[in-house]
Formats: sequence, C-alpha cells, structure tokens
Amino acid sequence: RAPRASCRHLRVVRQRRRADIAQTAARRQSAGPRRRLERGGSGHSGVVDLVMENARSRELVCGGRLLPLDRPLVMGVLNITPDSFSDGGRFWQGKPDLGAVRAAASAMVAAGADLLDIGGESTRPGAEPVDPQEELRRVVPVLEALADLDVCLSVDTRRAAVARAAVQAGAHLLNDVSGFRDPEMMAVLADSDLGACVMHMRGDPQSMQVNPVYADVVTEVRAFLADRVHVLQQAGVERRRLVLDPGIGFGKRLEHNVALLRGLEALRVEGLPLLVGVSRKRMIGEITGRAVEDRLAGSLAAALVAVGFGADVVRVHDVAETVDALRIRNALSSANARAL
Repeated sequence: RAPRASCRHLRVVRQRRRADIAQTAARRQSAGPRRRLERGGSGHSGVVDLVMENARSRELVCGGRLLPLDRPLVMGVLNITPDSFSDGGRFWQGKPDLGAVRAAASAMVAAGADLLDIGGESTRPGAEPVDPQEELRRVVPVLEALADLDVCLSVDTRRAAVARAAVQAGAHLLNDVSGFRDPEMMAVLADSDLGACVMHMRGDPQSMQVNPVYADVVTEVRAFLADRVHVLQQAGVERRRLVLDPGIGFGKRLEHNVALLRGLEALRVEGLPLLVGVSRKRMIGEITGRAVEDRLAGSLAAALVAVGFGADVVRVHDVAETVDALRIRNALSSANARAL
C-alpha cells in the first residue's frame, strides 16, 4: 500500500507542477507586451501604450485630487449670476450671497456631490457676455468661501483671466464651454495641475441656437473633441486631467441632443471620461412640456439614461435627488440586485 500512496503523491506533485507551469506561462504571456514596451522592441508598442493609458483614464486628476471613476460622479451647479436660465439671482444680489452659497454648497456635499461647478457668466442661449472683471467679482469670493469643503471645486469659465485667478484661489478643475480654443485658456491650463472639462459648442452663447445644422452630429462632435484632446496633449496637459462634454443644448436642436445621448460611447475619445449636463434644460421642456421649475422628474430620468449610455459625470442642479436615483439604479442593477 505504501508504494501506491507514494505514486499517488507523485501524481499530485506533478499535477501541481504542471498547473504552476501553466500559470507562469500565462503570466509571461500577459506581461510580454509590457516587457516589450519597456524594451522598445515591439511593433505594437503604440497599441499597448494606448491600452495602458486607457486603463489609467478610469480616474480623473484635478489639482491634486484624484476622483475614481468606478461609479458615476455628480457635479452640483452653483450659478453666481443674475440671469442663468434656471437659478439666476439665487446667489447674486449685486454681490455674491456667500451665506446662501455656503449653505447650498454644504448641503450638496452632504448629499453626495463629488464636484461643485461655480459659474459667474450665464451661457444660456442668447446670453450677453460678461466682462472678465465682473466675472472675477462673482467667482473668486465664492471659491475662497468654499475652499475648506472636502469636494472638488470646478470653475465654469471661458476667460483666461478668470481661469488664472481660479487657479490661484484653489480651484481643482476648469470647465470651459468653448473647449479651450482660446490659446490663453490653454496656456493657463497647461501651466497648472487642474483638471479640465472640454466641451463642444457650435458658435457662442449668443448665436449657438440660430439654425444649428449637422450632417452627422455624433461624428462631428467626436471629431471636435478628439482634436481638442490632441491639441491639449501637445500643449502638455495629461490625459488623466481631461473629461469630455458633448455640450447638450449648446448649438443643438432636440434631435441632435437625443442623438448625442444615444451615441455617448461613440463620442468617447481614447477612453476618456464623459460628462453630461442636461439638468432642467430646454430639451427636457420640449419633451415634457414642463416649465423650468417643474423639470426635476425629467432631469432625473435624463441623468439615469445618460449614465446608462456611458456618462461618467452628470452635472445637475438637484444633487440629493440625483444621488438617490443613482443609488437606486446601482442597487437594482443585475450585478447588484442578487446581493440584496
């Protein structure tokens, strides 16, 4: 019996050795492209480089903060303006109402906001441009008042002077509706470590809704975003600092907005995260017939649809309600429902 036991033992050892050899071979095969890339000896190094970069794109770097993208992020809106389409005048009475801003921002953070987007210029259709000095007067005091909050602070601006002041005041991200087409804006971004939201807009706020026409809106918007990513990288902006926004409602008709939402994944450039802002916008009113103040349900539905189609960040006015909706979506998804 002893010899038979010894034989069984040898068979087990051999099986384990074969398994170890197979695992080692598998590891070597998967590590091969990485080693070839490091040695610079593979003709596929560009492909491997892209794969590795895409893997790193699942987090967003914003001015020293790191935002993991393992779940949808929520960006709360703080408009420090007298004329924004939804909440103009709420935080501005000839000067920023810092008490009201602080209370609203703290409530958003407590509700689960990952970012707060501070804007000092309305970019609604037909809005008049704001002098950069006036925009500074609106934005900088708010940034300073919110600097101690544990949240990523974004500044919604297309002015280099405002962006430069925002960097100095402690902002973490620049959100430029014009896609950093201004060389000075691009230089401010490149000289900082801030994150950047690169948005598509046809024309400017005054003219963007005057007969917008596209042959293929998804293809054209993606081409614009891809070009901006290339230009910004050439200027020295790291990919991990970029998030892309198709610009719902910025030079688009309802049918264009619908096509962009349905085609979000086709808009993704080099694996970069996508931001969608549709909260309370005209398209919600066009679909539901509701006035701006009655668009909460439509906005929540649109945010859930956007996330389902691939949005990584949703920009919203109603943070608590959006966070709750996303939590329900996550809990009832096929992967998580079985654990309930």
